[in-house]
Amino acid sequence: MLKKFLEKRRGQVVMGYKLREPRPTWLAGFWAAMYFGLPFFLITVLIDIAIEWFSGNCYGLWCYFQ
Repeated sequence: MLKKFLEKRRGQVVMGYKLREPRPTWLAGFWAAMYFGLPFFLITVLIDIAIEWFSGNCYGLWCYFQ
């Protein structure tokens, strides 16, 4: 199954023209960052808030801005 995804696909030809291979775009990168990065960021912020609330010590990034 993994071999199927790793092998290089042959380029398609339509009416004599070679189509370019699909590639990642900036929009795809943006949505990947939103899908994976934003939840990770929010979870770590909540953990920092909980540590500050329970221990009284500020460990979060916002401590530099206070």
